[in-house]
Amino acid sequence: MADESNDTPINFDALPDSAFVTDIHLASLFQVHRLTIWRWSNSGRLPKPYQLGGNTTRWKAGEVRQAIAQKAA
Repeated sequence: MADESNDTPINFDALPDSAFVTDIHLASLFQVHRLTIWRWSNSGRLPKPYQLGGNTTRWKAGEVRQAIAQKAA
């Protein structure tokens, strides 16, 4: 089985709106700790993540983009 590196940078702007991203990728995007991503999600600054399985939680790229746009407006 291939090892998925969490340090692999992603081009967030190139992702489709339906793409799922991890807290680690969002933390890298915003240059914050991954726990900050969870705090922002719990406070409503970011959308709530989707529970895809037991320990698999992801955010939709399009919803994160909407949240960013609303905060910038």
